Amino acid sequence: MADTTTSTPTTSTTSSVASRSQNATGTTTGKTVIDDTVVSKVAGIAAREVNGVHGLGGGAARAIGAIRDAIGQRDLGQGVKVEVGEKQVAADIVIVAEYPVPLQQVAQGVRSAVARALEQIVGMEVAEVNVTVQDVFIPGDDDDEDDKKESRVA
Repeated sequence: MADTTTSTPTTSTTSSVASRSQNATGTTTGKTVIDDTVVSKVAGIAAREVNGVHGLGGGAARAIGAIRDAIGQRDLGQGVKVEVGEKQVAADIVIVAEYPVPLQQVAQGVRSAVARALEQIVGMEVAEVNVTVQDVFIPGDDDDEDDKKESRVA
């Protein structure tokens, strides 16, 4: 089947090709640049998929994240900081774990999932993945209980 199109539009925004040339064997060479925010998003998505992770980021980041969620602008890199070199990447991830999951097990699951995603999707060697458990989410421990309390004043 012959290709009749002369150009193919690129829809990927995760990398940009800085230069392009054709060598004698017909393969394309050039430079691919993957922005740090893309690496953060990949790490954030992988971390959120781990059982026992309730959310990412500290208190202020989660508050801002709730506002962004409300207007449809979710930040998938929230709670994730990355350092990207030429061949390696390091990530620092802040999580909120669900109670009563074993915290060390959740942290190890996050490390494994993030490292795997960064190696497979971004294509870089992972130097380290540091996980900080910032808080624990206790189901049923929300503000609904405040509404059920009797008022102390009339």
